[in-house]
Amino acid sequence: MTRRGFLGAAAIIGAGAGRRLRAWQAPERVKQMEAIVARIRPPRFPDRVFDITKHGAIAGGEKDSSQAIAAAIEACAKAGGGRVIVPKGEFLTGPVHLKSNVNLHLEEGSVLKFLTDPQWYLPPVLTRFEGTECMNYSPLIYTFQQNNIAVTGTGTLDGQADNEHWWAMRTNARADADALVAMADKDDPVDQRVFGEGHYLRPNFFQPYRCNNVLIEGISIRNSPMWELNPVLCRNVTVRNVKIASFGPNNDGCDPESSTDVLIEGCVFQTGDDCIAIKSGRNRDGRRIGAACENIIIRDCTMKDGHGGVSLGSEGSGGIHNVFVDNCRMDSPHLQRALRLKTNSFRGGSYENVYFTNIAVGEVAEAVIEVDFFYPEYANRDGRGGPFHPLVKNVVVEHVTSEKSKRAVYLRGYPDAPVSGVRIAHCSFNNVAQNDVIENVADLQLEDDTRNGKPMMR
Repeated sequence: MTRRGFLGAAAIIGAGAGRRLRAWQAPERVKQMEAIVARIRPPRFPDRVFDITKHGAIAGGEKDSSQAIAAAIEACAKAGGGRVIVPKGEFLTGPVHLKSNVNLHLEEGSVLKFLTDPQWYLPPVLTRFEGTECMNYSPLIYTFQQNNIAVTGTGTLDGQADNEHWWAMRTNARADADALVAMADKDDPVDQRVFGEGHYLRPNFFQPYRCNNVLIEGISIRNSPMWELNPVLCRNVTVRNVKIASFGPNNDGCDPESSTDVLIEGCVFQTGDDCIAIKSGRNRDGRRIGAACENIIIRDCTMKDGHGGVSLGSEGSGGIHNVFVDNCRMDSPHLQRALRLKTNSFRGGSYENVYFTNIAVGEVAEAVIEVDFFYPEYANRDGRGGPFHPLVKNVVVEHVTSEKSKRAVYLRGYPDAPVSGVRIAHCSFNNVAQNDVIENVADLQLEDDTRNGKPMMR
């Protein structure tokens, strides 16, 4: 049956919270998705308001309001929680540290602009840099071991990063990044892996670390030092209707890392790196912590510029399981891939149960679907030579259309550790410029797929 006929015959069935799922989706998969969504409940906050201007914040974008914002957060937390309001206007601040039961709410027309001098982001805090724990500059918004936290509203978070502030640190960061990984490989205690002042590891924008019940909704984010949204070791996370436009190096849009039960929906991504990248720690440090990233639902999102629309890895040493991507639009000559699974023999990791369904791809620059075991490692540029063979199992791609790409699929495993269990069904790949790459792949299933209007075969 053609894809058009298959979809035309499909009934629409209801799912919880008004969500509409398609009848061709496997019933057991629908049930699993519904169970995950049912567990993800955004935090609720008491009806108390703490306006930062009542604590001394001054609009205009020139006077530092850090102490006023911290005071409003402290007062809100002591009262038992509520909303800390950023009203219309531009406010300048250093790092914002959230506490339990606090919703940082940006009203229409508000802009929270972050100071760019790294000295503001000291002393170092426990964080991760590219999947390895360390003590480093505070993220611009940070919260550690808190419950019920949120950043909401229709205002804007502006990191003010550019080629002179934050992004330029990348030029000198390689030695620090290598030193950090070497410390982790020796199991140096995390409190001895101290970076920050005198070093070049950039902080992420918003990083809730070991938190429960996190909501990020409605806001716009621009000009991040590095990754924008990075919940680490969190549970019950909702990212909804967020708009991200940040084109600097390593400017991933949303990176859930070693987190469980995450819903990302209705968001728009234009980024300098992956739009969404699902991670679980890097190399020995990721295996030491041993926390998978799992039960991730991504739906109704738009991906524009970026390295990947949805990527898994490359820091996936703790495992990535149960990822559902549905009803998304991906389109840009500056978007490299739609779905990308990336790892190597140093990072390893198990990537299992990945579902990529009902995706409309306009244009991507490389392959629409990529699974690559040869992602570069700094010690070995093609990722070979390590002892940790990756496992990729049960990747399902259904009802995907693409209108222009270099390749339809790019799948490369190892002879002794092949990519396994990839199913591509009811997909059409149009205006494909080059042949696919399929190397060391076991159990590849192609069902009712076309490439440039012809039946797709290996």
